[in-house]
Amino acid sequence: MGNALLTGTFVRSLDEKQRFSIPKRLRDLLGHPEMNLVYITPGTDRSLALYTEESLRQMGDQLSAGSPIGQDVRTFSRLFYAQATCLEIDRQGRVRIPPELMQLASLGTEVVLLGVRDHLEIWDRRSWQSYLDDKLPSFDDIAESAFQGKNFRAASTEVTSPSTPANPR
Repeated sequence: MGNALLTGTFVRSLDEKQRFSIPKRLRDLLGHPEMNLVYITPGTDRSLALYTEESLRQMGDQLSAGSPIGQDVRTFSRLFYAQATCLEIDRQGRVRIPPELMQLASLGTEVVLLGVRDHLEIWDRRSWQSYLDDKLPSFDDIAESAFQGKNFRAASTEVTSPSTPANPR
């Protein structure tokens, strides 16, 4: 997946085998059909996450940068990796959610698939709506807090007047 940017919100129905289809645009970004494997893991806030092997490795590398004997690192690693499962994306672009992870995320028959930069999140539709209802009114405050202390500038284009050369020598 490399530098692929995963974005968007997609409502999906689970079939009787606990499968849902990943939209083609996202499958293409995940590298399907060349790389038809993804990893499903516990996510945060009672969600699940889908990673390519590359993005899962990158996350592991970031985790390894912390103290390997730190209690939080050990505990997170055990809870996260012990429940991670490799899934195959079938020819119809579907993946099957393991029953244990279905239960962990309290998934019903409708799920919401979110593109979250380097991975996908899977939420129960009602849980996602509740999360939105709770967090969206505070979006500005959350954004300010998330970028606090970061050197963030929105992309801008420099405008030069016709009388000013773009590249003075």
